[in-house]
Amino acid sequence: MANEFVVTPWEVKGRVDYLRLAREFGVQLITDEDVKSLQELAGDVHYLIRRGFFYAHRDLRTILDRQRTGLKWALYSGRGPSADLHIGHLVPWMLGRWFVNRFGVEYFFEMTDDEKFLVKEGYTLEQTNRYAYENALDLIALGFPPDKLHIIIDTEDIKYLYKIAVRVGKKLTLSTVKHTFGFTDSTNVGAAFFPTLEISVAFLPTELYGETVPVLIPTAIDQDPYFRLARDIAEDLGYPKPSTIYGKFIPGLTGEDKMSASNPDSAIYITDEERDVKRKIMNALTGGQPTAEFQRKYGGDPDNCVVYKYHLLFQESDEKVKRIYEDCKVGKLLCGECKAMLFERIREFMKEHNERRERAKDVVQQYRLSTKFK
Repeated sequence: MANEFVVTPWEVKGRVDYLRLAREFGVQLITDEDVKSLQELAGDVHYLIRRGFFYAHRDLRTILDRQRTGLKWALYSGRGPSADLHIGHLVPWMLGRWFVNRFGVEYFFEMTDDEKFLVKEGYTLEQTNRYAYENALDLIALGFPPDKLHIIIDTEDIKYLYKIAVRVGKKLTLSTVKHTFGFTDSTNVGAAFFPTLEISVAFLPTELYGETVPVLIPTAIDQDPYFRLARDIAEDLGYPKPSTIYGKFIPGLTGEDKMSASNPDSAIYITDEERDVKRKIMNALTGGQPTAEFQRKYGGDPDNCVVYKYHLLFQESDEKVKRIYEDCKVGKLLCGECKAMLFERIREFMKEHNERRERAKDVVQQYRLSTKFK
Protein backbone atom coordinates (compact mmCIF):
# COMPACT_ATOMS: atom_id res chain seq x y z
CA MET A 1 0.00 0.00 0.00
CA ALA A 2 1.14 3.53 -0.76
CA ASN A 3 0.89 4.70 2.85
CA GLU A 4 2.94 1.84 4.30
CA PHE A 5 6.31 2.58 5.84
CA VAL A 6 8.92 0.79 7.96
CA VAL A 7 10.74 2.35 10.92
CA THR A 8 13.27 0.36 12.96
CA PRO A 9 16.56 1.35 14.65
CA TRP A 10 18.40 0.20 11.50
CA GLU A 11 16.00 0.89 8.65
CA VAL A 12 13.59 3.59 7.53
CA LYS A 13 11.60 2.96 4.35
CA GLY A 14 8.65 4.71 2.75
CA ARG A 15 7.05 8.06 3.51
CA VAL A 16 6.67 8.30 7.25
CA ASP A 17 3.37 9.38 8.80
CA TYR A 18 4.68 10.83 12.07
CA LEU A 19 1.33 11.09 13.82
CA ARG A 20 0.52 7.50 12.97
CA LEU A 21 3.99 6.42 14.08
CA ALA A 22 3.49 8.17 17.42
CA ARG A 23 0.21 6.30 17.89
CA GLU A 24 1.76 2.96 16.96
CA PHE A 25 4.73 3.47 19.29
CA GLY A 26 2.46 4.74 22.05
CA VAL A 27 4.36 8.00 22.60
CA GLN A 28 2.82 11.34 23.58
CA LEU A 29 2.80 14.40 21.36
CA ILE A 30 4.46 17.55 22.69
CA THR A 31 1.66 19.96 23.53
CA ASP A 32 1.47 23.74 23.79
CA GLU A 33 1.33 23.25 27.55
CA ASP A 34 4.63 21.31 27.45
CA VAL A 35 6.24 24.11 25.43
CA LYS A 36 4.90 26.68 27.91
CA SER A 37 6.35 24.72 30.85
CA LEU A 38 9.72 24.52 29.12
CA GLN A 39 9.59 28.25 28.42
CA GLU A 40 8.90 29.02 32.08
CA LEU A 41 11.80 26.85 33.26
CA ALA A 42 14.41 27.70 30.62
CA GLY A 43 13.52 31.26 29.71
CA ASP A 44 13.14 30.24 26.07
CA VAL A 45 12.44 27.15 23.94
CA HIS A 46 14.85 25.69 21.40
CA TYR A 47 13.71 26.38 17.86
CA LEU A 48 13.76 22.66 17.00
CA ILE A 49 10.99 22.17 19.57
CA ARG A 50 9.15 25.40 18.69
CA ARG A 51 9.01 24.38 15.04
CA GLY A 52 7.79 20.86 15.76
CA PHE A 53 10.85 18.96 14.59
CA PHE A 54 11.06 17.38 18.04
CA TYR A 55 7.42 16.48 18.36
CA ALA A 56 6.84 13.54 20.70
CA HIS A 57 8.03 12.21 24.04
CA ARG A 58 7.77 9.71 26.85
CA ASP A 59 7.52 11.33 30.29
CA LEU A 60 9.13 14.65 29.38
CA ARG A 61 6.90 16.16 32.05
CA THR A 62 8.58 14.02 34.72
CA ILE A 63 11.91 15.63 33.84
CA LEU A 64 10.39 19.11 33.83
CA ASP A 65 8.90 18.44 37.26
CA ARG A 66 12.32 17.40 38.58
CA GLN A 67 13.85 20.57 37.19
CA ARG A 68 11.09 22.60 38.78
CA THR A 69 11.72 21.05 42.22
CA GLY A 70 15.52 21.06 42.02
CA LEU A 71 15.98 17.28 41.73
CA LYS A 72 18.86 15.78 39.75
CA TRP A 73 18.48 14.46 36.20
CA ALA A 74 20.80 13.91 33.23
CA LEU A 75 20.86 13.70 29.44
CA TYR A 76 21.76 10.64 27.41
CA SER A 77 22.36 10.18 23.67
CA GLY A 78 24.50 7.99 21.49
CA ARG A 79 25.96 7.33 18.08
CA GLY A 80 26.90 4.26 16.10
CA PRO A 81 30.24 5.64 14.88
CA SER A 82 31.06 5.68 11.18
CA ALA A 83 33.01 7.57 8.56
CA ASP A 84 29.87 9.02 6.96
CA LEU A 85 28.76 11.52 9.60
CA HIS A 86 26.41 14.09 8.06
CA ILE A 87 25.04 17.34 9.39
CA GLY A 88 21.73 15.69 10.18
CA HIS A 89 23.45 13.58 12.83
CA LEU A 90 24.33 16.79 14.69
CA VAL A 91 20.72 17.91 15.13
CA PRO A 92 19.80 15.98 18.33
CA TRP A 93 23.23 16.82 19.74
CA MET A 94 22.44 20.52 19.18
CA LEU A 95 19.30 20.11 21.26
CA GLY A 96 21.36 18.32 23.90
CA ARG A 97 23.71 21.29 24.03
CA TRP A 98 20.75 23.60 24.61
CA PHE A 99 19.56 21.51 27.57
CA VAL A 100 23.09 21.52 29.02
CA ASN A 101 23.40 25.28 28.62
CA ARG A 102 19.97 26.11 30.01
CA PHE A 103 19.81 23.66 32.92
CA GLY A 104 23.43 22.81 33.69
CA VAL A 105 22.74 19.08 33.45
CA GLU A 106 25.34 16.44 32.63
CA TYR A 107 25.25 14.70 29.24
CA PHE A 108 26.20 11.02 28.95
CA PHE A 109 27.04 10.09 25.38
CA GLU A 110 27.59 6.50 24.22
CA MET A 111 29.77 5.75 21.18
CA THR A 112 28.62 2.27 20.21
CA ASP A 113 31.69 1.07 18.34
CA ASP A 114 30.71 -2.49 19.29
CA GLU A 115 27.25 -2.25 17.75
CA LYS A 116 28.53 -0.88 14.46
CA PHE A 117 30.99 -3.75 14.21
CA LEU A 118 28.34 -6.33 15.10
CA VAL A 119 25.49 -5.25 12.81
CA LYS A 120 27.27 -3.77 9.78
CA GLU A 121 29.25 -5.87 7.33
CA GLY A 122 32.65 -4.67 6.18
CA TYR A 123 33.82 -2.99 9.39
CA THR A 124 36.65 -4.13 11.62
CA LEU A 125 36.50 -3.42 15.33
CA GLU A 126 39.60 -1.26 14.98
CA GLN A 127 37.84 0.85 12.37
CA THR A 128 34.70 1.42 14.42
CA ASN A 129 36.80 2.32 17.44
CA ARG A 130 38.73 4.88 15.39
CA TYR A 131 35.46 6.31 14.06
CA ALA A 132 34.25 6.69 17.66
CA TYR A 133 37.12 9.09 18.31
CA GLU A 134 36.51 10.92 15.03
CA ASN A 135 32.79 11.34 15.75
CA ALA A 136 33.60 12.47 19.30
CA LEU A 137 35.43 15.45 17.81
CA ASP A 138 32.24 16.52 16.02
CA LEU A 139 30.29 16.22 19.25
CA ILE A 140 32.82 18.25 21.24
CA ALA A 141 32.92 20.87 18.46
CA LEU A 142 29.33 21.83 19.24
CA GLY A 143 30.58 23.58 22.36
CA PHE A 144 30.03 21.41 25.43
CA PRO A 145 31.96 22.16 28.65
CA PRO A 146 34.25 19.23 29.57
CA ASP A 147 32.67 18.84 33.01
CA LYS A 148 29.19 18.42 31.50
CA LEU A 149 29.83 15.99 28.61
CA HIS A 150 30.84 12.40 29.43
CA ILE A 151 31.78 10.31 26.38
CA ILE A 152 31.55 6.53 26.70
CA ILE A 153 33.29 4.32 24.14
CA ASP A 154 31.76 0.90 24.61
CA THR A 155 34.78 -1.29 23.88
CA GLU A 156 37.00 0.79 26.16
CA ASP A 157 34.55 1.70 28.93
CA ILE A 158 32.72 -1.60 29.33
CA LYS A 159 33.58 -1.77 33.04
CA TYR A 160 31.07 1.00 33.70
CA LEU A 161 28.28 -0.83 31.87
CA TYR A 162 28.77 -4.57 32.21
CA LYS A 163 27.27 -5.17 35.66
CA ILE A 164 24.19 -3.16 34.68
CA ALA A 165 24.00 -4.98 31.34
CA VAL A 166 24.07 -8.39 33.03
CA ARG A 167 21.13 -7.38 35.23
CA VAL A 168 19.30 -6.01 32.19
CA GLY A 169 20.07 -9.16 30.22
CA LYS A 170 18.50 -11.36 32.86
CA LYS A 171 15.25 -9.42 32.58
CA LEU A 172 15.00 -9.62 28.77
CA THR A 173 14.03 -12.85 27.06
CA LEU A 174 15.42 -13.81 23.67
CA SER A 175 11.86 -13.84 22.36
CA THR A 176 11.32 -10.22 23.46
CA VAL A 177 14.57 -9.04 21.88
CA LYS A 178 13.86 -10.88 18.62
CA HIS A 179 10.36 -9.47 18.41
CA THR A 180 11.40 -5.91 19.31
CA PHE A 181 14.34 -5.61 16.92
CA GLY A 182 13.42 -8.08 14.20
CA PHE A 183 16.32 -10.41 14.93
CA THR A 184 16.26 -13.85 13.32
CA ASP A 185 17.98 -17.18 13.95
CA SER A 186 20.85 -15.97 11.78
CA THR A 187 21.48 -12.84 13.89
CA ASN A 188 24.82 -13.08 15.65
CA VAL A 189 24.83 -13.42 19.44
CA GLY A 190 26.72 -10.16 19.88
CA ALA A 191 24.03 -8.15 18.12
CA ALA A 192 21.36 -9.83 20.23
CA PHE A 193 23.19 -8.87 23.44
CA PHE A 194 24.02 -5.32 22.41
CA PRO A 195 20.63 -3.76 23.37
CA THR A 196 21.48 -4.48 27.01
CA LEU A 197 24.39 -2.03 26.73
CA GLU A 198 22.38 0.76 25.16
CA ILE A 199 19.75 0.30 27.85
CA SER A 200 22.44 0.25 30.56
CA VAL A 201 23.58 3.81 29.89
CA ALA A 202 20.06 4.99 30.76
CA PHE A 203 20.67 3.62 34.26
CA LEU A 204 24.35 4.57 34.57
CA PRO A 205 23.90 8.03 36.20
CA THR A 206 21.90 6.44 39.02
CA GLU A 207 24.75 3.96 39.61
CA LEU A 208 27.49 6.58 39.41
CA TYR A 209 25.85 9.04 41.81
CA GLY A 210 24.24 6.57 44.19
CA GLU A 211 20.90 8.34 43.96
CA THR A 212 17.93 8.40 41.63
CA VAL A 213 18.98 10.20 38.44
CA PRO A 214 16.53 9.71 35.56
CA VAL A 215 17.69 10.56 32.06
CA LEU A 216 16.14 12.48 29.20
CA ILE A 217 17.10 11.09 25.81
CA PRO A 218 16.87 13.41 22.76
CA THR A 219 16.93 11.15 19.71
CA ALA A 220 15.20 10.24 16.47
CA ILE A 221 12.00 8.29 16.94
CA ASP A 222 13.42 5.14 15.33
CA GLN A 223 15.39 4.52 18.55
CA ASP A 224 12.23 4.16 20.64
CA PRO A 225 12.32 0.31 20.80
CA TYR A 226 15.45 0.40 23.00
CA PHE A 227 13.89 2.71 25.51
CA ARG A 228 10.50 0.99 25.57
CA LEU A 229 12.35 -2.08 26.80
CA ALA A 230 14.34 0.04 29.27
CA ARG A 231 11.14 1.48 30.70
CA ASP A 232 9.54 -1.97 30.95
CA ILE A 233 12.28 -3.33 33.21
CA ALA A 234 13.52 -0.21 35.01
CA GLU A 235 11.44 -0.41 38.16
CA ASP A 236 12.10 -4.14 38.63
CA LEU A 237 15.81 -3.32 38.63
CA GLY A 238 15.43 -0.37 41.00
CA TYR A 239 16.11 2.32 38.38
CA PRO A 240 13.99 5.29 37.27
CA LYS A 241 12.29 4.99 33.90
CA PRO A 242 14.15 6.92 31.18
CA SER A 243 12.30 9.80 29.53
CA THR A 244 12.63 10.56 25.82
CA ILE A 245 12.06 13.42 23.41
CA TYR A 246 11.74 12.31 19.81
CA GLY A 247 12.64 14.07 16.59
CA LYS A 248 11.64 13.44 13.01
CA PHE A 249 14.11 12.25 10.39
CA ILE A 250 16.31 14.65 8.45
CA PRO A 251 14.99 14.55 4.87
CA GLY A 252 17.31 13.64 2.05
CA LEU A 253 18.18 16.44 -0.35
CA THR A 254 17.01 14.22 -3.19
CA GLY A 255 13.55 13.72 -1.70
CA GLU A 256 13.83 10.71 0.63
CA ASP A 257 12.23 10.96 4.07
CA LYS A 258 15.64 10.27 5.63
CA MET A 259 19.20 10.98 4.53
CA SER A 260 20.79 7.78 3.24
CA ALA A 261 24.45 6.73 3.20
CA SER A 262 23.61 4.63 0.13
CA ASN A 263 22.86 7.86 -1.77
CA PRO A 264 25.71 10.33 -1.12
CA ASP A 265 23.86 13.17 -2.85
CA SER A 266 21.02 12.93 -0.33
CA ALA A 267 23.18 14.16 2.55
CA ILE A 268 25.74 16.85 3.39
CA TYR A 269 28.67 15.16 5.09
CA ILE A 270 30.97 16.82 7.57
CA THR A 271 33.88 15.93 5.28
CA ASP A 272 32.29 17.37 2.11
CA GLU A 273 34.24 19.98 0.19
CA GLU A 274 32.53 23.36 -0.21
CA ARG A 275 31.96 22.80 -3.92
CA ASP A 276 30.19 19.49 -3.19
CA VAL A 277 27.99 21.12 -0.56
CA LYS A 278 26.99 23.78 -3.08
CA ARG A 279 26.31 21.23 -5.82
CA LYS A 280 24.11 19.10 -3.56
CA ILE A 281 22.09 22.06 -2.35
CA MET A 282 21.66 23.55 -5.82
CA ASN A 283 20.41 20.16 -7.07
CA ALA A 284 18.09 19.59 -4.10
CA LEU A 285 14.40 18.83 -4.59
CA THR A 286 12.12 21.82 -4.03
CA GLY A 287 8.44 22.64 -3.87
CA GLY A 288 8.83 25.25 -6.58
CA GLN A 289 7.21 25.68 -9.96
CA PRO A 290 8.85 24.37 -13.17
CA THR A 291 9.83 27.87 -14.36
CA ALA A 292 10.70 31.20 -12.77
CA GLU A 293 7.71 32.76 -14.55
CA PHE A 294 5.32 30.24 -13.00
CA GLN A 295 7.00 30.64 -9.61
CA ARG A 296 6.41 34.39 -9.65
CA LYS A 297 2.83 33.91 -10.81
CA TYR A 298 1.68 31.01 -8.62
CA GLY A 299 4.21 30.85 -5.83
CA GLY A 300 5.92 27.78 -4.43
CA ASP A 301 5.01 25.11 -1.88
CA PRO A 302 7.46 25.41 1.06
CA ASP A 303 5.53 22.79 3.04
CA ASN A 304 6.71 20.20 0.52
CA CYS A 305 10.18 21.60 -0.08
CA VAL A 306 13.37 19.93 1.17
CA VAL A 307 15.31 23.19 0.97
CA TYR A 308 12.82 24.97 3.22
CA LYS A 309 13.01 22.09 5.72
CA TYR A 310 16.78 22.63 5.93
CA HIS A 311 16.19 26.31 6.64
CA LEU A 312 13.94 25.18 9.50
CA LEU A 313 16.73 22.99 10.89
CA PHE A 314 19.74 25.27 10.54
CA GLN A 315 18.40 28.82 10.59
CA GLU A 316 17.89 29.95 14.19
CA SER A 317 16.05 33.18 13.36
CA ASP A 318 12.28 32.70 13.35
CA GLU A 319 11.93 35.98 11.49
CA LYS A 320 14.16 34.82 8.62
CA VAL A 321 12.39 31.45 8.37
CA LYS A 322 8.99 33.15 8.32
CA ARG A 323 10.12 35.53 5.59
CA ILE A 324 11.45 32.64 3.46
CA TYR A 325 8.14 30.82 3.84
CA GLU A 326 5.96 33.81 2.98
CA ASP A 327 8.12 35.02 0.09
CA CYS A 328 8.08 31.53 -1.42
CA LYS A 329 4.30 31.22 -1.13
CA VAL A 330 3.65 34.49 -2.99
CA GLY A 331 6.33 33.96 -5.64
CA LYS A 332 8.64 36.68 -4.39
CA LEU A 333 11.47 34.18 -3.71
CA LEU A 334 12.77 31.92 -6.48
CA CYS A 335 14.15 28.45 -5.76
CA GLY A 336 17.65 29.34 -6.91
CA GLU A 337 17.73 32.30 -4.53
CA CYS A 338 16.43 30.18 -1.66
CA LYS A 339 19.07 27.51 -2.33
CA ALA A 340 21.80 30.15 -2.43
CA MET A 341 20.65 31.41 0.99
CA LEU A 342 20.74 27.88 2.38
CA PHE A 343 24.20 27.26 0.96
CA GLU A 344 25.55 30.37 2.65
CA ARG A 345 24.05 29.31 5.97
CA ILE A 346 25.39 25.73 5.72
CA ARG A 347 28.78 26.93 4.48
CA GLU A 348 29.09 29.24 7.50
CA PHE A 349 27.90 26.50 9.87
CA MET A 350 30.38 23.94 8.52
CA LYS A 351 33.31 26.38 8.47
CA GLU A 352 32.81 27.23 12.14
CA HIS A 353 32.17 23.60 13.04
CA ASN A 354 35.32 22.31 11.38
CA GLU A 355 37.46 24.99 13.02
CA ARG A 356 36.15 23.94 16.44
CA ARG A 357 36.55 20.29 15.49
CA GLU A 358 40.24 20.81 14.81
CA ARG A 359 40.70 22.40 18.23
CA ALA A 360 38.86 19.50 19.88
CA LYS A 361 41.69 17.12 18.97
CA ASP A 362 43.79 18.57 21.80
CA VAL A 363 41.14 18.12 24.50
CA VAL A 364 39.21 14.95 23.67
CA GLN A 365 40.48 13.07 26.72
CA GLN A 366 38.97 15.72 28.99
CA TYR A 367 35.54 14.59 27.83
CA ARG A 368 36.00 10.86 28.41
CA LEU A 369 33.89 9.29 31.15
CA SER A 370 36.92 7.26 32.19
CA THR A 371 38.90 10.45 32.85
CA LYS A 372 36.34 11.72 35.35
CA PHE A 373 34.91 8.58 36.96
CA LYS A 374 37.63 6.21 38.15
